[in-house]
Amino acid sequence: MGRGRAKAKQTKVARELKYSSPATDLAALQRELSSDNGDSHHLGDGTDETAVDDAVIDEYGEYRR
Repeated sequence: MGRGRAKAKQTKVARELKYSSPATDLAALQRELSSDNGDSHHLGDGTDETAVDDAVIDEYGEYRR
């Protein structure tokens, strides 16, 4: 017993999430996209993402089809 209220609340919240469109801060999105310096393969710790990918391919290359 008591499940009806909880389910109704969950349904209400789910419906609000599904049909509402939150305000998008386009200026913040533009700043974020324009601040990219073009180095999309940099992981932040000094490791190049392509080097990591190459190492994984070398290690697991035999399992490819």
